[in-house]
Amino acid sequence: MNIKELISNLQKFYLLSLQGLLGTVRKPFYLRDTIEQMDYAGAGSFFIIILVSLFIGMALSLQLAAELSVLGLKMYTGKVVGISIIREIGPVAAALVFTGRVGSGIASELGSMVLGHQVDTLRVFGVDPIKKLVTPRMLSAIVMLPALTIIGDAASLFGGYYIAVFMSHQSGHVYWSSVRDVLIFENVFAGSVKPFIFGFLIASISSYMGLSTKGGAIGLRSATTRAVVLSIIMIIVADFILTRILLYILGFSV
Repeated sequence: MNIKELISNLQKFYLLSLQGLLGTVRKPFYLRDTIEQMDYAGAGSFFIIILVSLFIGMALSLQLAAELSVLGLKMYTGKVVGISIIREIGPVAAALVFTGRVGSGIASELGSMVLGHQVDTLRVFGVDPIKKLVTPRMLSAIVMLPALTIIGDAASLFGGYYIAVFMSHQSGHVYWSSVRDVLIFENVFAGSVKPFIFGFLIASISSYMGLSTKGGAIGLRSATTRAVVLSIIMIIVADFILTRILLYILGFSV
């Protein structure tokens, strides 16, 4: 891919993302499609998010308890687990799981519609494909990923509690008291902003890759793979950028 093609693809991606986002405030509103996508993205990912987050919290608590006990600081396990999950690990882990399930589904579904000429059919009948197909998926990702992140954070904290109390033999009261100490505005705000951005990125990238599908089954496979890989890369990059910006805004010195 040369520079000209790269710039052209970036321009198309930005236009699709902008049109999809503006579609959330412009008529017509495809409410039924949006609800269906929310059910697919939210309810369909519910148990996966809980399972993954639970074991992340357990693994993190186990490792921290082992390391902090050497320093005689085992009582701070809950505080470190809480701030790590709420600010960083929770939003990123939920976004990565969301990408693997929902992002790949968006890319493959839209890619199949392109190859089956269903998108062209919508244009023939005067229906805007971006408004009909991209906006509901984008809105569902922006709404459901933050909700799933909150649920995942709770599961991770309970996983950390199980390890801290039943395997590391710490006080449950001390653990939850430490977790409660980190539930301040700065930490909650930092952990709440990221899922909205991640959801937008996942939906935008997956939709663009799906609608850009060419070349039959092999092209569909490539488009789905690119959607997942690029979404993962952008989540990690965006997490770093957002963390740096939020630390500056909230007055933390680095």
